[in-house]
Amino acid sequence: MTYEQQLAKILTNYSLTIQPGQEVAIFGDVAAKPLLKEIYAEVLRLGAHPTLVPMFGEFKEIYFKYASEEQLSHESYISKALYGTTDHIINVWTETNTKRLSAVDPHKITMNQKANTAIIKTLMDREARGELSWTLTVYPSNSLAQEASMSLLDYNDFVYKACHLDSDDPIAEWKAISDHQATICEWLNAKKKLHFIGEDTDLTMSIDGRTWVNCDGKKNFPDGEVFTGPVEDTVNGTIRFTYPLIYLGNEIEDVRLTFKDGEVVDSSATKGEALLKQVLEIDEGSKRVGEIAIGTNYGITRFTKHMLFDEKIGGTMHLALGRSIPESGGTNMSAIHLDILKDMTNGGRVYADDELFYENGKFLIGG
Repeated sequence: MTYEQQLAKILTNYSLTIQPGQEVAIFGDVAAKPLLKEIYAEVLRLGAHPTLVPMFGEFKEIYFKYASEEQLSHESYISKALYGTTDHIINVWTETNTKRLSAVDPHKITMNQKANTAIIKTLMDREARGELSWTLTVYPSNSLAQEASMSLLDYNDFVYKACHLDSDDPIAEWKAISDHQATICEWLNAKKKLHFIGEDTDLTMSIDGRTWVNCDGKKNFPDGEVFTGPVEDTVNGTIRFTYPLIYLGNEIEDVRLTFKDGEVVDSSATKGEALLKQVLEIDEGSKRVGEIAIGTNYGITRFTKHMLFDEKIGGTMHLALGRSIPESGGTNMSAIHLDILKDMTNGGRVYADDELFYENGKFLIGG
């Protein structure tokens, strides 16, 4: 069985539970054709109805170069219809030029993101009602391998192991991961406050009444994190991030944020500080934390500049500026959801209700 066939089976039989007669929308760049073909075939074998939405990466650059403000603010009726009616969405992301949008005016990106806010809300609301499920994966490319400072062969091997496809029974492996993370989430759901301590970091927040979400390969593949949405006005203190914030192909390095009553009141970066301040001014919600999370996938062994992998790195934590994930109980609204990552393996500690439960990149709970 090829990598593409193996992954297609997991996405359609584990990440999603596709039933005969259901509608399945498959989004993906044409550069991922080998995987898209196998997913399409597997959906048909399951008796469902696939709708393929092929995408061309170079068209993004054309769009942002020539689109007027009216066009940038336009809500696609096709996307609105698909997100409003389909039963499942499979999104296969890849890129042949990771710097494609790096020279685009961020204001144009923001306008387009805001135009899609209603569509994203539809997706999240339907998901919360149990009407829709979705999953996202990445298909290797030379460009992604170069960003990660790897050859394509090494990058393929990295992705294969990050997905635990090297195990004898990958689905059984992901089910075991799910069970283990469920015990961590159950323990954290009973707690009311968090305290993160690390290099140039002392950050507190309330999680009272919020829900911890077990990320076990259902929505992202690969996966491996537990997260929640902090109470919006309770984040206080400072944090310094180890890894750069990647925004539209631009790297913002050595990000430091200071929060007061949930809002960023001071920010700095050694590279890209002006862009960081632009990001924080996108809308009211972009200054607040929509998500706090701890990575659990120790099969992801290095930073790749792709957040689908990086936010899952075992031994790290991250927070997201902007939009909350509704199932966590978070209520922050924003056009953005930007994750920033911190290494916790060198003396990092996390307390819940003053009890140490995470130290040096390892959980002290959950078996």
